[in-house]
Amino acid sequence: MSNEAARLFLLCGMGVVLLLIVGFYSLLRTRNLVRMVIAMEILSKATTLALIASGYATGQVGLAQALAITLIVIEVAVVVVAVAIILCVYRHTDSLDVAHLRELKG
Repeated sequence: MSNEAARLFLLCGMGVVLLLIVGFYSLLRTRNLVRMVIAMEILSKATTLALIASGYATGQVGLAQALAITLIVIEVAVVVVAVAIILCVYRHTDSLDVAHLRELKG
């Protein structure tokens, strides 16, 4: 790995760590369901960036891109289902707070 590639990998690694910290912090601190989905998106973007950076560092960019595209497709499906569940919860409770989920029955 060249010196330039090492610096780029280090920079991407710092970005991944920053995104992971922001994602986990916002996931643990919020009680709003929409914000939780956004926090999961941030965590997913950190994973995608880590895949691409590791593929670039190892010289297997094609494999890393294929894995990143697969991750993005799965992520879209998960987000669609999560938003559908959030809409149903909002219709039943008129709130997006996690504390109101205890009131659901059946």
